[in-house]
Amino acid sequence: MSLTTLIEVLEFNRTRTLSFIDTIAKQPNPQVVLGWRPGPGRSHIAWQLMHIAATDDRHLHVRAQQGQPQEARYVERFAGGSTPDDDVPALDEIRRYLAAQRQELLNFVRGLDDGALSRKANEQMPWTFGDWLKVLAWHEAHHQGQAHITFNLYRVAHDPVVGVTAH
Repeated sequence: MSLTTLIEVLEFNRTRTLSFIDTIAKQPNPQVVLGWRPGPGRSHIAWQLMHIAATDDRHLHVRAQQGQPQEARYVERFAGGSTPDDDVPALDEIRRYLAAQRQELLNFVRGLDDGALSRKANEQMPWTFGDWLKVLAWHEAHHQGQAHITFNLYRVAHDPVVGVTAH
């Protein structure tokens, strides 16, 4: 797999996630939808989406570049190992963070060459660049899917006539 192909996959996945956010924006009360949980202690839709962006932030700035996250407060609240809280970010903030962190990641990756796919960024990085980019692509699809099923459960819980349909 080439670097160009992996970049295309990352770009495609993010357009699907942003399209999902557009679907939520069309709801009568998007903020309520974003904060809905399928059960006590479970992640709300906003957490799933912010988790995707916080993972990009942490993976790029901390793991690959061995620095600090760009938005440490979000990495602390939404990266792996965090516990979802009830402070639900606004739709525009979620969209901004997703777009900004993916752009940061793509800018970094575009500076690599295909030979980098078989190398690690550093000794602390658990994957080669090639595997790392595949993990990030899979990670986004996984959590976007969780957000999507949570949205479908929300819709059924609030309007059983709607049913579950693909968007």
